[in-house]
Amino acid sequence: MNIVLLGPPNVGKGTYATQLSERLEIPHISTGDIIREVIASGSEQGERLKQITASGQLVPDEETYSLLKARLQQPDCANGYILDGFPRNVAQAEMLERDHIAINHVLNFVARDKVIMSRMEGRLTCSNPECHAIYHEKNAPPKQKEICDKCGSAVAKRAEDTPEVMKERLRIYHEATAPLIEYYTKKELLVEIDANGGYDQIGKIIGESLNAIYGDE
Repeated sequence: MNIVLLGPPNVGKGTYATQLSERLEIPHISTGDIIREVIASGSEQGERLKQITASGQLVPDEETYSLLKARLQQPDCANGYILDGFPRNVAQAEMLERDHIAINHVLNFVARDKVIMSRMEGRLTCSNPECHAIYHEKNAPPKQKEICDKCGSAVAKRAEDTPEVMKERLRIYHEATAPLIEYYTKKELLVEIDANGGYDQIGKIIGESLNAIYGDE
């Protein structure tokens, strides 16, 4: 059972991926988290990726896929996984096909750019590279201010979460992902999720979509 989550940055995929992961008992794999772990390592590769992401650009396809494939080989992926952040374009989707990695369902989160920019302004992320829990100052704050509920590490805004970087990331997303949406629509794998509303509303929509796909198990 392999699921892909599509949607622009800060649309809320990470928050709902956690819910899906718990319900379906398969890991949530975010290429963004994988890349941030490499950056945090302080390696030569990490320094180079840091410069790329700080400008709002995307890590090259082949390098991203190489990092992802290493993660997919771990034992917890044996029964499936939720991919968040990959594929970002048709070329990356074809990489999965090339290696016979089947995708069963694609959930496409859709929200207006204005809504996404507003969410970005209050986004908080756990500083622990093994946690990466996501919060929002207004909509979903941690129980204790600036402290992660899950691991107790500090939470704060990410350095790349600035209006300028976000506008560039949105521009790239819309340019690269429109063909990918069409790609998965033609394969009859895509389910659209209206992500303009609040967290509870979106969660209900996802639940209804899952029930339609998997039943009430």
